[in-house]
Amino acid sequence: MGNEPSFRVKLVEWREDGAVLDALRHEVFVVGQGVPEALERDGRDPGCAHVLALSGAGEPIGTGRLLPDGRIGRMAVVAAWRGRGVGAAMLVALMDEARRRGFAETHLHAQSHAKDFYVRHGYVVEGEEYLEAGIPHVGMRAKL
Repeated sequence: MGNEPSFRVKLVEWREDGAVLDALRHEVFVVGQGVPEALERDGRDPGCAHVLALSGAGEPIGTGRLLPDGRIGRMAVVAAWRGRGVGAAMLVALMDEARRRGFAETHLHAQSHAKDFYVRHGYVVEGEEYLEAGIPHVGMRAKL
């Protein structure tokens, strides 16, 4: 069996994989967290870089995106896969893509409960906590 990773992360295009990414985000944000669908679907996805995490069996288990302004967002991992390094692998892939595109830093709106996750990847908090879609968030930024 060897020690192959139990999942992989790849860069994908919205026009090819948008339906899969949309379904993942719907499950995590709309169903799981009660985010209104109109807020989750902001129309910006076609202009973003996206990552898709797939289980060893090829099932979609996570996604995230990089906006044209260097903001990372829509980080979503299905419940059964949380705490297994999927989010970290996706974040690293998005930061690498931002670096490849010439960004000196990235920024994001982290759900407050996930703040320490981002701190471990070099992000620092900017400003006060605020509500977004009824969920406490904090702005964060990291140098690349």
